[in-house]
Amino acid sequence: MSEVTISASAVKALRDQTGAGMMDCKKALTEANGDYEKAIEVLRLQGQKLSIKRADREANEGAVIALVSSDKTKGIVVRLSCETDFVSKNDDFVALTTKFAKIALENFPTNLETLLALPFDGSMTVADKVQEQLGVIGEKLELAEYERVEAAQVAAYIHMGNKAGVLVGLNKASDAFDAPGKDVAMQVAAMKPVSVDENGVSADIIQKEIEIGKELARQEGKPEEMLEKIALGKLSKFYKENTLLPQAFVKNNKQSVAEYLKSFDKELTVTEFKHVKLG
Repeated sequence: MSEVTISASAVKALRDQTGAGMMDCKKALTEANGDYEKAIEVLRLQGQKLSIKRADREANEGAVIALVSSDKTKGIVVRLSCETDFVSKNDDFVALTTKFAKIALENFPTNLETLLALPFDGSMTVADKVQEQLGVIGEKLELAEYERVEAAQVAAYIHMGNKAGVLVGLNKASDAFDAPGKDVAMQVAAMKPVSVDENGVSADIIQKEIEIGKELARQEGKPEEMLEKIALGKLSKFYKENTLLPQAFVKNNKQSVAEYLKSFDKELTVTEFKHVKLG
């Protein structure tokens, strides 16, 4: 059987869609006997092999994108991870992450697994596109995290050149709440609270903080019967410093985040937040 002739235009078309190198595209088309769809599968399989080879590599770099719907009632944040800072700063990499984010916002899936199964440009799934680009880029690549928030009003903030993204849900909606919503999202990025308030702190964290408080008091020579009370006092301080609403507002530490929000509306508060960051 004679070898199929692969035209330069076919190679270019495959390269334009996949971003793979010209020689990789030509080899894939040759292996697929000129069949365009099979050539894409060949490139994906190359990515799958590379994924296995690089499974133990660390993918601590990447890009985080947060988006909010036009009516401000829904928000999503995604993290696409890679191995090097060089790749993460590439415009095409950020554009791909943004594309994934737009698909997530449009479909608002309940979890990451559902997002990965959604169609990407009709010819493949989101997971397929990640796998394909792994072969193109030559690094471990992973759509590693996806979070969503639905509320009366959602604010978003992207921190430090796509290094982190925050969503904040508010219990009331108004154009006047755009600025405070973003301010609180920036607060989350800067201060990294563990929950909205003490009611959201997990039992494991509470128990850990109580044990730490007891041990510190014990080391200070406090009587054993006083340790529990002292530890609970330290726990109150932990809540104030590490949960969002009681935290000192970063732009004015004379008021808490809760007080800052109430300066716009006495009933305004945060219902939930999501913080996604690299690493």
